[in-house]
Amino acid sequence: MINRIKELLQEVQEMKAANAEELEALRIKYLSKKGEISSLMNDFRNVAADQKREVGKFLNELKETTQNRINELKEGFANEQVSQDDIDLTRTAYPVELGTRHPLSIVRKEICDIFGRLGFSIAEGPEIEDDWHVFSALNFAEDHPARDMQDTFFIQHNPDVVLRTHTSSVQVRVMEKQQPPIRIICPGRVYRNEAISYRAHCFFHQVEALYIDKDVSFADLKQALLFFAKEMFGAETKIHLRPSYFPFTEPSAEMDISCNLCGGKGCPFCKYTGWVEILGCGMVHPNVLDNCGIDSNIYSGYALGMGIERITNLKYQVKDLRLFSENDIRFLKQFESAN
Repeated sequence: MINRIKELLQEVQEMKAANAEELEALRIKYLSKKGEISSLMNDFRNVAADQKREVGKFLNELKETTQNRINELKEGFANEQVSQDDIDLTRTAYPVELGTRHPLSIVRKEICDIFGRLGFSIAEGPEIEDDWHVFSALNFAEDHPARDMQDTFFIQHNPDVVLRTHTSSVQVRVMEKQQPPIRIICPGRVYRNEAISYRAHCFFHQVEALYIDKDVSFADLKQALLFFAKEMFGAETKIHLRPSYFPFTEPSAEMDISCNLCGGKGCPFCKYTGWVEILGCGMVHPNVLDNCGIDSNIYSGYALGMGIERITNLKYQVKDLRLFSENDIRFLKQFESAN
């Protein structure tokens, strides 16, 4: 009988079950009233008196081991069932709604995708900058108004450390480290010391593009601008370039597009002119190229920059800039379909 108990003990220790049904069958086989252990219990009365103590010890060990093994396998199946059918009773009864990208992120991605199709790659740089990369390298005069406290945030009253006022500083960093051809687009957040209102904010977002190579002309710039306008606002969009001034470009221009609300016919949004300004641009000033270690006698290039908030306003008719930074869920939910 002891040999039979040892055989069953070995079986129990190696016992496995693939599912709850197999486990129940094993329980019945070993622990039920007609099972193996019950049968041994019935035979125990026939064991000689001098062997009862030893046989009884093995029999109790078999019963305890079998019960523990059954419980162990059962617990494993219970944990598996919980992981498959876990229900969080603390969750709301309403379906969990999907989020949406911020409208500025949506427009930024669209702008980058458009210029990406023209061969531009994305370049990024620090938001805390020095005077050289934000102003001096870009041909700003020492007395330029942009250096004044009214326009620029200075760090710890240090006139050489500022929060960047434009992402042109990224262009400078790229030109210092890389020789042409250069074809980059620089998206990022910028800061200016302005009063917050529906039409202005102390921080906003820009995308600037830079292309430098041999024989780059204003005609190349115009074609890139026309392609961008049609891709962003529709195939019927027209562009209008007006002479302007920027320290880092010469010649410089501001670009208008035909109003996307009235189609250029005139409405309150475009002040009945049929045109809406969206960006500034121009040919990179030779001084900027020379400051960055690029020979202006060999290379030329164009640069352009636009406010992402401005493009978003035109695309989605958002009339208050403050909505972009207030995280009002009622405002953000409007862009669920724009992902």
